[in-house]
Amino acid sequence: MTEVVRAALVQTKWTGDKQAMIKANAELARDAAKQGAQVLCFQELFYGPYFCQVQDRQYYSYAEPVPGPTTELMCELARDTGMVLVVPVYEEDQPGVFYNTAFVLDSDGTYLGKYRKHHLPQLPGFWEKFYFRPGNLGYPVFQTAVGPIGVYICYDRHFPEGWRALGLGGARIVFNPSATSRGLSRYLWNLEQPAAAVANEYFIGAINRVGVEDLGDNDFYGSSYFVDPRGQVIGEPASDKSDAVIVRELDMGVLQEVRETWAFYRDRRPESYGSLVAP
Repeated sequence: MTEVVRAALVQTKWTGDKQAMIKANAELARDAAKQGAQVLCFQELFYGPYFCQVQDRQYYSYAEPVPGPTTELMCELARDTGMVLVVPVYEEDQPGVFYNTAFVLDSDGTYLGKYRKHHLPQLPGFWEKFYFRPGNLGYPVFQTAVGPIGVYICYDRHFPEGWRALGLGGARIVFNPSATSRGLSRYLWNLEQPAAAVANEYFIGAINRVGVEDLGDNDFYGSSYFVDPRGQVIGEPASDKSDAVIVRELDMGVLQEVRETWAFYRDRRPESYGSLVAP
C-alpha cells in the first residue's frame, strides 16, 4: 500500500504579543491535528513580528535558548496532538549570540535537534545580519515518525546548494518557513520551490507569514503551499491575506516513481563541481 503523509502548514498575522501569537498558532495546529495532520511547520520566527524590518536592539529580547521555554510548550503540543512539529524561533545561543533557528520535535514530543539559517539578507526591510549569525550546524535531516525531513529557512531558498545537501541526506519532505513580501519575490515564490522540488526530487512545504506589521511596509502575502517532486502544487495555496492552516496528502510513492524516471542523483557528477566551492 502506498504511504501517504498528511502534512500541514500554518500562516498567521502578527497579533501584537508573543504569548498571544503562540496561543493562536497552537490553536491552528490543533485544528490541523483534527484534520489528520501528522507533521506541521509554522512560519519563520513564528512567535514574534518580523522585526528585521528595522534595526533595533530591543528585539533581542525575543530570543530564547533552544531547547528553552517555547521548546517545552511545543513538546507538550506535539505529545497532545501526535504530530511532528517544525518550530522556527529566535535563538539565543549565548549572551549576544543569536540565530534564526527552527527546531524539530517528533510526534511523541521528543526534541530531535535544530537547523540554523545559513544565508542572511542585509537590505532595506530585511536587516537580518543585525540580529543573527549565519547558521553553523550544517544541513541536518531529522528522522521522524513521518520519515526523514529537512528545513531550509526563507532567504536560504535562493541558494541551490542547501536544497541539494538535504536531498543527499535523504530528506523526503523539506519545509521552508519564510517572511516574504509582495513585489519581485512574489514571482520567485511561485518559481523557486517547485524548481527545487523537481531538481532534488522531494516534497516541499513553503510557508509565508501574512499581513502588514507596524514595523514597516512589508506586505507579507501568505500563499503557503505544498509542491510535489514533479513541481506540481498540491491543492490550492493558502489565502494571501488571512491566517490559515492547510493540510495536504503527500503520496510518498511519487518519490520512487520520480526517482526511477529522472535519475538525477545517479547522473550527478560531483567530481566536476569543485569550482563551485573554491574560495
